Amino acid sequence: MQELVKSLAQKTDSKIVLIVLDGLGDLPAEGEGGGKTPLEAARTPNLDRLAKEAALGLMDPIARGITPGSGPGHLGLFGYDPLQYEVGRGVLEALGIGLDLEPEDVAARGNFATVDENGVLTDRRAGRLPTDENKRICAKLQRQIKKIEDVAIQIEPVMDHRFAVIFRGPGLGGAVADTDPQKTGLPPLPVTALAQDRGSRKTARIAERFVFQAMAALKDEVKANAVLLRGFGKLPQIPKMQDLYKLTPAVIAGYPMYRGLARLIGMEILPLELGNESLEEKLRLLRENWGRFDFFFVHIKRTDSAGEDGDFARKAKLIEEFDAHLPKVLELKPDVLAITADHSTPVPLKSHSWHPVPLLLHSRYIWPGGNRDQRFTERDCRSGGLGRFQAIELMPELLAHALKLQKFGA
Repeated sequence: MQELVKSLAQKTDSKIVLIVLDGLGDLPAEGEGGGKTPLEAARTPNLDRLAKEAALGLMDPIARGITPGSGPGHLGLFGYDPLQYEVGRGVLEALGIGLDLEPEDVAARGNFATVDENGVLTDRRAGRLPTDENKRICAKLQRQIKKIEDVAIQIEPVMDHRFAVIFRGPGLGGAVADTDPQKTGLPPLPVTALAQDRGSRKTARIAERFVFQAMAALKDEVKANAVLLRGFGKLPQIPKMQDLYKLTPAVIAGYPMYRGLARLIGMEILPLELGNESLEEKLRLLRENWGRFDFFFVHIKRTDSAGEDGDFARKAKLIEEFDAHLPKVLELKPDVLAITADHSTPVPLKSHSWHPVPLLLHSRYIWPGGNRDQRFTERDCRSGGLGRFQAIELMPELLAHALKLQKFGA
C-alpha cells in the first residue's frame, strides 16, 4: 500500500491537519461516569457540530486485540506499518530533544526510579521527578560515567523522570531487553541481549556495567536512586513523508518522543518549549506557520495522562478544553481535518489498551453520516460511515480527500 500511495502522490496546495488526542479512546464507566465514556460525558458543542458534517469511524492502531505503544500507534497514523518499522523508544527520545545519532549508535530511554534497601522498586518514576532535578542528576552521572570499555556514554535529560543514554562505539547491536519490570514490588530486571549476535551481547554487557555504575553514583539520592532502561535501538532506515507523499510536513508537540518520531519521518519540529501542553501556544504555532506547510501533526498529551491516572473527570474536562479551542482550527479552513488518537487509554484500566480509537474526518468531499444527531463519541464512531479499519489506511484517506492522489490505472 505504501508503494502504491507513493506512486500516486502529487503535490498540491491543499492543507491537512491531523490532531491526535493521545489516549482518547475509553470505556463506559459507572459511578461518576454514569455509564458513559469521558468523550460521551464531556460537553463538546463544537465537536458535535462538526461531527454532523463529518464521517466517523473506528481505527485499530495495529490490529484487533493488540495493545500499541505510543511509537507504533503514531507510526500507523502516518501510514507506516508498525510491524515493518520497529523503532526503539530511546531513538525517539534522543531525536526528540535534538540529538543527532550516528548509524552505529545505540540509544535507550531511561527512567529515574526509587528502590528500597532491598533493591525493590517502590516508584518507577521517582515521584515524577522535576525536570530541573533530572538535569542535575544527569550531569552528576555524566561526570562519573564517560566511557565503558571502548564505548563512549552520553547521558542527556529529557523531562520529568526521563533521560536518554547513547552508547557510541564499535560493534554495538540494538537487540537488548528492557530492565523495567513495568510494576513496583519487583527489582529491576537484569540487562540481557534479545539476540545472540555479538553486537547485542556487547551492548548488554556495556549497559549492565552502566546500570551498576549509575546505581553506585545515585546511592545518596533520596528518590532517584535507581535507573531503568527501555527501548534500546539503533537509528532505522525509514522513508520520509516528503518522498512517500510529496508533503511538506510539520509537527507541533511538547513531548520529546512524538517530536522524535515526527523528525525521524521528515517533519519539521515547530518551536515549542519541551513539555509545553498549552493549546493556545500550539494553535498560535499552527496559525503562524499556516503558509509554510501542507501537513500539520498536532499532538495533545494530557488526555492520555488523565487516563493513566484513572481520572475520569479530568479526562472529560481536557476534552472540553480542546473543544473550546476547536473553532480556532476551523477558522483556518483546512482542506482536510482529522481528529483521532494513537491508542485508547481507558480510565478503568489506567493503561494503554487494545480498544479501537475514534476518528472524525472532515473535508468538502466527505460523505457525512446519515444520523444527524451523531456526536464524536466512541459509540457513534462505531456506527459511522467509515467503519472500522487499520490505522495504516488513514493516510491514503487524508491524501485522497486533499486531492493529493492521482487516479490508479487507465
